[in-house]
Amino acid sequence: MVNSEETPLRVVVADDHARFRGVVRSALEASGCDVVAEASTAEDAVQACEEHHPDVALLDIHMPGSGVRAAHEITVRHSDIVVVMLTASAEEEDLFDSLRAGATGYLLKDTDPTTLASSLRATIAGEAALTPRLLMRILDEFRAPTKARFRRGTKAASRLSAREWEVMEQLADGASTDEVATKLFLSPTTVRVHVSSVLKKLRVESREEAFKLLRE
Repeated sequence: MVNSEETPLRVVVADDHARFRGVVRSALEASGCDVVAEASTAEDAVQACEEHHPDVALLDIHMPGSGVRAAHEITVRHSDIVVVMLTASAEEEDLFDSLRAGATGYLLKDTDPTTLASSLRATIAGEAALTPRLLMRILDEFRAPTKARFRRGTKAASRLSAREWEVMEQLADGASTDEVATKLFLSPTTVRVHVSSVLKKLRVESREEAFKLLRE
């Protein structure tokens, strides 16, 4: 793993706009990075990481195949590859989905290109690459109370697995089965299986009863 600015940072750049990839590549190489591959789809990004094993994968969110899904696959297969999203989207849903998928950083495309290399090196050093306004959104998310806030210290709660907790909290927060499946990288069938397991463990017959029991 790269840990010094004197060692070239090896980067895969993935974006479906060739001109933008060129701008990013030029900025990174001017700052001493080594762009080992470019990709225009999520599938190509995952394959490039398989072939070149870079230090950092710099991914667009809305490229074909979903940059979020690519982030998940890359971090699952290669835990030592740092994933940073570089996107035009400042939407909270995209931000949180990316972080859940394993991304360490989330930068907007209006970021000064000359600062990209230093941001990527910061992620290698263990820092999260986030613009200040996005960092504030994350802090606000943790500060705000949510309707899905369950009490995890109860006897009923102790029966649930970590994955079951994730599923139930998403559902209680208003997400549909399909939305939960997408966010947690599961199939809708698997989500339903988890819900059935929770209802059985809690000895209730409906999700609403389960939500009530977990909040009490």
